[in-house]
Amino acid sequence: MVCGGFACSRNALCALNVVYVLVGLLLIGVAAWGKGFGIVSSLHIIGGVIAVGFFLLLIAIVGLIGAINHHQVMLFFYMIILGLVFIFQFGISCSCLALKRSKQESLLSGAWKMMNVDTKKSLESNLNCCGLFNNTKSADTFKADVDSCTAACKKTRCHTCGEVMMEHAGEVLKILGGVGLFFSFTEILGVWLAMRYRNQKDPRANPSAFL
Repeated sequence: MVCGGFACSRNALCALNVVYVLVGLLLIGVAAWGKGFGIVSSLHIIGGVIAVGFFLLLIAIVGLIGAINHHQVMLFFYMIILGLVFIFQFGISCSCLALKRSKQESLLSGAWKMMNVDTKKSLESNLNCCGLFNNTKSADTFKADVDSCTAACKKTRCHTCGEVMMEHAGEVLKILGGVGLFFSFTEILGVWLAMRYRNQKDPRANPSAFL
């Protein structure tokens, strides 16, 4: 059977969703591993990564069941959800690639304010730094962070965590944006495959049946 046939579309859609299942399990596993070894102590971060992994796993399972059974309703909802995820992820990826340094600093400052003391201390210990940005706008907050800092560098001279994070922020955002763009195009491929597969007739079924 040619690659444009029913079986090829089904197999391609199944293969794509198997990849999504593996990625979802990988995200959940990495989050659990990071928590278990104390690499990431924030429950918000761990919970967010696990939620993304579980959501991707759920979508992939729906896609797999729909593809195996040629289930019209499941494939329809799979297309809708994956299309919405594509729009959201494509926008976020483009924003990561286009984010300027001043905006990165603003986002870091906002995230730092929302962290509790224990999360800040954990981050300072892992990055070996104290405080975020030493500027006039946040002088009082910076002084309080430095006083409560428990990083090893405090015995000598510490860099600010803002300096340490900004050194690699551009590279990280480019990687995240690139990976996000790559997966967003696989999502639009999934939508196209599901749409094409829904409109094909199963050669094993009754030729007069509506599919």
